Amino acid sequence: MKSQDRLWVKQTLSGNREAFAHLVNEYQNAVYNLCVRMLGDTVEAEDAAQETFLRAYAHLGSYDSNRSFKTWLLSIASNHCIDRLRKRRLSTLSLEAENLPPHPALTSSDPGPEASIMASERTELVQKLLSKLPPDYRAAVVLYYWYDYSQSEIAEVLGTTESAVKSRLFRARRMMAEMLKQRDKKPVRLAMEGSNG
Repeated sequence: MKSQDRLWVKQTLSGNREAFAHLVNEYQNAVYNLCVRMLGDTVEAEDAAQETFLRAYAHLGSYDSNRSFKTWLLSIASNHCIDRLRKRRLSTLSLEAENLPPHPALTSSDPGPEASIMASERTELVQKLLSKLPPDYRAAVVLYYWYDYSQSEIAEVLGTTESAVKSRLFRARRMMAEMLKQRDKKPVRLAMEGSNG
């Protein structure tokens, strides 16, 4: 844990609310980005990020200072997003119409029109594939590929074992590959007929 984080946590527990505001400022982007990747909706992600910080504040007394504060915070965020996704599935809301801003790694500083379109299409495709994964798998994929967390760090965030994370990542990649295969099997002729309209 960063010494500055440790100080802010200690000050917050002593009643200094400004100290917690420093923690929010430090980690709000990481929490929000995780929520966007998990939920696929910017408005819902804002709500989930806010709820994450409310929960963190309420349970700060149970925080173990030997752990990374960021890891602890992202575990709250990912568990909250998993709960939201499960509720969403139970209420049979469609996950098809998710819209997500492009991942920074997929866009260059000055992309040309073709590169922008390709990056946008790739991002949209990745988000559609992610939206079809079970929530636990989605969390593992997001933490692994967008946050560069190791399998042991993901296990800590998700409160599971490293072998379970390894299995989830393997199955998620297999499921996404299968979805891509199914997508590629669609007849191209139909798309061309539609454009000749």
